[in-house]
Amino acid sequence: MNTMTYRGYAARIEYDADDRIFIGRLAGIKDIAVFHGSTVNELETAFRETVDHYLEVSARTGRPAQKPYSGRLLLRIEPETHAAIAVAAELSGVSLNQWAASALKDAVRQ
Repeated sequence: MNTMTYRGYAARIEYDADDRIFIGRLAGIKDIAVFHGSTVNELETAFRETVDHYLEVSARTGRPAQKPYSGRLLLRIEPETHAAIAVAAELSGVSLNQWAASALKDAVRQ
């Protein structure tokens, strides 16, 4: 998957072979924000302009822009799984939070 980031916002990038353009969509927000470009430079410029425009419109209308994720995550898991990862974290010499964050980063990279 190809992504771009700007001002804390991320976008997923795809290539449309029929129209021969790159298409990007802001990720992690419910609002629809799409942009495109024929070259990487055009795409990067359109992405930055889209994020800036999204934030400007939100400020002008008084409707809060959806923020990128805070970094806090609440999970509900089986007690046995919770115990197993707590032990794995302790054996690794890190906190449960550090262990989980590392495992999630590794999963995303794959």
